Amino acid sequence: MHHPGPPRFLATGERTELAPRDPNPDATYNWRVADAPPGSEATVGDDPVTEFTPDVPGRYLLGLDAPDGDHLLTVRAFPASYEGVDVAGGSGTAIRDRDADDEPIDYAAREQHEGVGRPRVRVDASVAFGDDGDRKGESAGEAVFTAVPSPNPESALDADDLAVTFVVDDRDVADAVAAGRANPRDALRVSEDGRELRVPLAAVPERLRVHAVAVAHDPDGDPRVSVADGAAVERGQSAADDAGGEAALTPGAPDFETVRLNEPPAWTRDASVYEIFVRTFADADEGEAFDAIAERIPRIAELGVDTLWLTPVLGHDGKPHGYNIVDFFDTADDLGDRADFEALVETAHDHGMRVLFDFVANHTARDHEWFQDAYRNPESPYRDRYEWQESGEPGTYFDWELIANLNHANLDVRRFLLDVIDEWAPLVDGFRCDMAWAVPDSFWRELRDRVKDIDREFLLMDETIPYIPGFHEGMFDVHFDATLYFQLRQVGRGAEPAETVLDAVDQRAEIGFPDHAEFLQYIENHDETRYRVECGDDAAAAAGAAIMTLPGVPMVYAGQEIGQRGRRDAIAWDHAREDVRDRYERLLETRRDHPALGPAGDLSHVGYHVASGDLSEQPIVASGDVHPDDVVAFRRHDGEEELVVVLNFAPADASVAVEADHGERDLVAGERCVVEDGEGTERIRVDEVAVVPVDAE
Repeated sequence: MHHPGPPRFLATGERTELAPRDPNPDATYNWRVADAPPGSEATVGDDPVTEFTPDVPGRYLLGLDAPDGDHLLTVRAFPASYEGVDVAGGSGTAIRDRDADDEPIDYAAREQHEGVGRPRVRVDASVAFGDDGDRKGESAGEAVFTAVPSPNPESALDADDLAVTFVVDDRDVADAVAAGRANPRDALRVSEDGRELRVPLAAVPERLRVHAVAVAHDPDGDPRVSVADGAAVERGQSAADDAGGEAALTPGAPDFETVRLNEPPAWTRDASVYEIFVRTFADADEGEAFDAIAERIPRIAELGVDTLWLTPVLGHDGKPHGYNIVDFFDTADDLGDRADFEALVETAHDHGMRVLFDFVANHTARDHEWFQDAYRNPESPYRDRYEWQESGEPGTYFDWELIANLNHANLDVRRFLLDVIDEWAPLVDGFRCDMAWAVPDSFWRELRDRVKDIDREFLLMDETIPYIPGFHEGMFDVHFDATLYFQLRQVGRGAEPAETVLDAVDQRAEIGFPDHAEFLQYIENHDETRYRVECGDDAAAAAGAAIMTLPGVPMVYAGQEIGQRGRRDAIAWDHAREDVRDRYERLLETRRDHPALGPAGDLSHVGYHVASGDLSEQPIVASGDVHPDDVVAFRRHDGEEELVVVLNFAPADASVAVEADHGERDLVAGERCVVEDGEGTERIRVDEVAVVPVDAE
């Protein structure tokens, strides 16, 4: 099906890319504006992959004439009259178009306007029946879609001040009509408060997807629009079989199933990631790296992580990082053959670990056969598969001379990358998507639908720096949190107070990420200097504890757990610091045993005071100067348990009074951590971290 995908929610002046899905490069595709608000002069281009920019607010219908018929796509445009806001600045397209020397964008500041800020929304689906309880026929039931909007955390608005806009997915409308059912749009009812949409089950096709945004207005009437969320009601097999007659409908039965479209896989709530730089992780001969990594998996599993991210494993140009790919359909000779890779994945699965494949969609190596034919040959059939500069050199980023950016407006490129997805997705549990910010949104939306239709638990994680809320709208589940990474570095260097790590986490919601978005928390990776090299061992211990106790998905970069100093050097397994590994094992175990520390646990601030002066009269409190800026305390709670976490980035132990009725035992160390000062005040003694339960009332 060539339909271009889910509806789009845009600001006037914001462009979006349009592309036929699952394209045949030899086919003909034609776009048109089928309907537009009064006064609009917006048009679409003549190419199969084109762009559209709404020019006035309202509802647009864009038509795509494709080999399998005519498709319609709804675009809902909102005014963009608020000043000082670049409406395209938060999109992947805008990031791709920025110059490398441009100043960084302060997204948090940009998202605040007149005390409004970008709201958020959550959409859930359910199946409801009439008051008489009749569950034997479709006429008795409705599909119910409920939107819960919430204002920006920094907003002066209440939830009651927000409006909701629903859009039914055009693909499902077409399916319903094709199946002889009523048009869901003709049958829907929206509640008086605009928070609920109902559709009779008789009008529900095999799948009915509904998308919604929350809209906030400042006093002048200028809107701020949330990231869209969506949910679906899907027919089970029995409902599909009985669609022409009576279906036995029971809530919770397989007749109808509800799905949240942008919800990360359930397993990510407890996930912890271990990144392996595949070419230096294990001491192996040529072609034996996969086997050597597999041999170490039992030891990795003992650490307590459950997800492996492997840097690229495909044929490459000889550079050790492997991101310059020459063969997208086979493994690299220096690592092993495909059978070895599959055996590695199977070994990981046998030890309860999932595997993430590093998917590169932005570029190929200049050694790739396409580029070799196209370079300096304008007549090459591969020429249009790349971006080109006026100089005749390929498009690249950051002066990376050995790559060439792919032209994603070319249908051959799209077809090729979709075939790569089909090749590797069945073998692994998710994709870590390299340079996600550099690839058009429309491609990522298609990738998500493609893999989620096969396996809803398939994980999609983006490398988008800085992160962008819109990338959680029908694209990715987990996002690199470079903001927290940078702030932890600042704290470790003494450039910022420790409490600013909480501001970094708070910023996620402030710039518009929904509560169900998840974030990869890290202090090291293959692109960055080791934290301890830059900030020292003591700060590294606290930073490592921070990513385990703040809300998100923690990641350990191979070698981090043994005190490795080289970024991409061979791992010094024979010189491992067992004290560092023991600390990470205890942190991961504590996080695993206490879900309040995970992504589902709430984060809140707590009052605290760091003692100054010499407290050596208390035998378990070390003397030494600890500046208050070296310490931060916060609460984590999930409805079942409440914890106080204290992080100390200083070389000396800290004594911290926390405004909470807490216990005396540190869950990480497994020992008593509370002392009294000379005035009888209880304080938590903390080296790098203490996690202490709050006493139940």
